[in-house]
Amino acid sequence: MSAEEAFDQHVEVVAHARALLPAAQRVSQAIVHAYTGGGRVYTFGNGGSSADAAHFAEELIGRYKRERRPLPAQSLSVDSSALTCIANDYSYDEVFERQVRGFVREGDVVVGFSTSGRSPNVVRGLAAARELGAVTVLFGGGTGGAAAEHADVALVVPSESTARVQELHVLLLHVILEEVDRWAAG
Repeated sequence: MSAEEAFDQHVEVVAHARALLPAAQRVSQAIVHAYTGGGRVYTFGNGGSSADAAHFAEELIGRYKRERRPLPAQSLSVDSSALTCIANDYSYDEVFERQVRGFVREGDVVVGFSTSGRSPNVVRGLAAARELGAVTVLFGGGTGGAAAEHADVALVVPSESTARVQELHVLLLHVILEEVDRWAAG
């Protein structure tokens, strides 16, 4: 694929993804509601989606654009000791589910990132979070896969291209962060 084709594809996906803005606003509202009630935000994903999950959490605990208090958020993708312990002692499919069961409480928000929506560990993590009474969010692509079945809000980018999906995930998480940041600073 040429650079021009990649840009054209990106522009086309962005135009179709505009329909996800109401869902992104619901995610912002769910996060604000969780924080108002003393809740937390947990994120996770694999590979590039792990990086997006960490990015989302660090912008909440640090800051996005405004000086404000730190907001409790944690990426369950970044603790290599926990990940390798759970993968070794149980299975890689359980690395997020087990952490969710250890940390997540009713009223928290749990955000899974999966470009396909088919990653077993993301599916199981979202299912466990929903079972525990958390609000579940999927940043997905294509059809959303099995993970969408366990998401209260699914931000599913209308593309099968991993690159295009990840590009839109970053845009959408920034849209959400803008709203949460404005609330926290206000």
